[in-house]
Amino acid sequence: MSRTLDADEIMEQATPQQRPHDHEIQPFGHLVRMPIALDEAACRESVENLNQLLADTATLRDMYKKHHWQVAGPTFYQLHLLFDKHYEEQNGLVDQVAERIQSLGGVSIAMAPDIAEMTLIPRPPMGRESAPAQIARLLHAHQIVLKEARTMARRAAGGGDDGTNDLIVSDIIRTNEAQVWFISQHVVNAPLTSGKDR
Repeated sequence: MSRTLDADEIMEQATPQQRPHDHEIQPFGHLVRMPIALDEAACRESVENLNQLLADTATLRDMYKKHHWQVAGPTFYQLHLLFDKHYEEQNGLVDQVAERIQSLGGVSIAMAPDIAEMTLIPRPPMGRESAPAQIARLLHAHQIVLKEARTMARRAAGGGDDGTNDLIVSDIIRTNEAQVWFISQHVVNAPLTSGKDR
C-alpha cells in the first residue's frame, strides 16, 4: 500500500541541498594545465584576452537585445528583426569564446555584474534611444570588439595558439564585420521614399 505525501513533505524533498560553505573548485584567474600541447604562457595570455573579448561580446549581445525591444520609427520592423538576429549570432559567439577559455584551462567570466565591470564598451542609458542613436552605439561597440579581436588574433598566432586565432578570425571578426555592414546601411543618408516623379 502506498502512502500519500503532504505538500510540506513534497517541498522538503524537492528542495535542493544547499552547501553554503562549499569552496570554488577553480578560482577565476587560475589556470589548470590541459593536455592540449600548448605552452602554459600562451594559454594564460589567451585566457586573459578571451575573457576581455567575452565581456565585450556579452555586452554587445545584450545591447542588441535591448535595442530589439526598444527600437522605434519607420524602420521598426526591419531593425526589430535584424537586432534579434544579431543578438542570436552574438549569443553563439559568447558560448564559443567561453568554451575556448575553459578548454585552455581557464575560467570564463560569466555573471552580469562581473561582465559590466570588465567590459570596455560604454554602458547605454536605461531609457529608450532613437534608432540612429542605437545604431551609432552598436557600431561603436563593434569597433571596440574588432580592434581588440585583431590584436588578440595576432598575439594568439604569435604564441602558437592556432585554435584561439582561428576562433577570433573565423568567427568573431567575420561575424562582427558582417553585422557592421548590415546595421551601417540603416544610417546611409538615403530617403525611404521619393516625392519626385521620374
